[in-house]
Amino acid sequence: MLLTFFRIRGIAHYEFVPTGQTVNQVYYLEVLERLCEKVRWKQPKLFANNSWILHHDSARAHTGLYVMEFLATKQITVLEHPAYLPDLAPIDFFLFPKVKEILKGRHFDAIDDIRSNTTAALKAIPQNQFQNCFEGWTKCWHRCIASQGEYFEGDHIGIQQ
Repeated sequence: MLLTFFRIRGIAHYEFVPTGQTVNQVYYLEVLERLCEKVRWKQPKLFANNSWILHHDSARAHTGLYVMEFLATKQITVLEHPAYLPDLAPIDFFLFPKVKEILKGRHFDAIDDIRSNTTAALKAIPQNQFQNCFEGWTKCWHRCIASQGEYFEGDHIGIQQ
């Protein structure tokens, strides 16, 4: 399993979950601590000002008490995610399909090959596609709000490659 955090300029942090590890709130908290360290190291102004926003879906591991306490203690702003709306999760509508597209039709013999090729695929996504993702995500949020959360037809993601 791959856990990935990204921003408008590209991948901020990713890590592969060890085989057999359950992603529960205790494990996810450890991941968040590593993410915070990466933000502190790569984006010291954002970290110092607490001017970065975390968006994750409403998975049980993301909403556990320990995780919520950690985020509150660190004063990390969290953009809430409505349950059961994958169209509003950039990881679901943009990043994972993009990685799958890059890896499509390839077969790997070992876990290490999967990891190295997936890492290469993540790094191969151009910055402008991350920018387009966030622009499309913003449009999608506005359409969702305008429709009062009801389903709407058409190109509701609006991401241009």
